[in-house]
Formats: sequence, structure tokens, C-alpha cells
Amino acid sequence: MEFKTQGVCSRGITFDVKDNKVVNVVFNGGCSGNTQGVARLIDGMDIDEAISRLDGIKCGPRPTSCPDQLARALKQYKAQNA
Repeated sequence: MEFKTQGVCSRGITFDVKDNKVVNVVFNGGCSGNTQGVARLIDGMDIDEAISRLDGIKCGPRPTSCPDQLARALKQYKAQNA
């Protein structure tokens, strides 16, 4: 799935979901080390667990962050594939 981010440095996120596990997460732009770290940490994680861990994380004064945007993308995926 491709997700266009809003309010963060990254421009988008792509990922796949296989057997309810999040895989192949790639952030387009953003803080490379941080986004690669997030992507590797959740690789193979259950989609609901990933949402639970990432939802609501803020970046400084911003009301969202790259991890929060990933949680939003995963929620959108679930809503579209229910």
C-alpha cells in the first residue's frame, strides 16, 4: 500500500501486510536513520500491535510524526480491507 503522509518530513510510506503482519515498510524522505529504524523494528509485527505502539507519537511541536503517520496508514489499510 502507498500512503501520502501529512505534516511530517517524509513524503510517503509504502508497506505490505501478509498474514496480518506488517512487512516491507519504506519511508520516502524523512530522517533516514529514524525511519529505517522504525521500519526494521516493526517488520513482521502484527498490524494491531504496530498501530498500538506507534499511534499518537508526536515529533516536537508537531501533532504527528513519521511513526504516527505509519499508524494512520495501517488504520487506513485495515478500514479498506475489512
